[in-house]
Amino acid sequence: MVWRDALSSGMEGCLVIELGLTPYGAAWELQRRIVAARKANLVPDILLLCEHPHVITLGRNGKPEHLRASEHLLRQMNVEFHLTDRGGDITYHGPGQLVGYPILNLAAIRRDVVWYVRSLEEAMLRATSDFGIEATRKPGRTGVWVDLPGGSEEKLAAIGVHISRWVTSHGFAYNVATDLRYFDLVVPCGLPDKQPTSLERLLGRAVSLTEVVPRMVERFAEVFGLRMQPATRAELEDRLRAGEQQLAVAS
Repeated sequence: MVWRDALSSGMEGCLVIELGLTPYGAAWELQRRIVAARKANLVPDILLLCEHPHVITLGRNGKPEHLRASEHLLRQMNVEFHLTDRGGDITYHGPGQLVGYPILNLAAIRRDVVWYVRSLEEAMLRATSDFGIEATRKPGRTGVWVDLPGGSEEKLAAIGVHISRWVTSHGFAYNVATDLRYFDLVVPCGLPDKQPTSLERLLGRAVSLTEVVPRMVERFAEVFGLRMQPATRAELEDRLRAGEQQLAVAS
């Protein structure tokens, strides 16, 4: 796989950590630790990739009424609910969905929030094209969309980010083999007349995350001009602990 090699000696390095199936709260706490270390320049840029067990998240701009399910129903269906500090409205995450959390120092790349969001879209658009699917942007609607015969359109991927002192967190959710029925629990991204789709549905065949991850990482590297370096969760924890010890000593 191309992304596992040095793409260019002139590019900055970015660690890629595949977390597997990870509870949303645990992934959010890990992001917070990485963001603190990245702000202090104690770790490089990092891209976390994972799936979440069934969970609904409401962004800081979200409307609570866009949650269609009662607390009782969510408990019955074993679906968690989290308020978050990301941008965007309400969405669902679950198995079969590739979730990416880039923790990047945009001060070293480009200090432009709109450019950053468009770049996340671009990486997903290119990865989708690798599977022979033409996806697109829609003016005024963040994310990745697919036009269907008859003029309808469905959403393949959502974006919701947070940026503090030019360090990013949260990120994108790309439907690979997602059970789309769970989106009925919400008004996805606050758009009641728009339906989600998945790569599996568009291709009409089974698609695994292991098939998608290398392409997504390669396209992410291409768009952001980063050299991707695979690392384990244990290696990440070692770096974080060392950085946290430095911060503790300094304080």
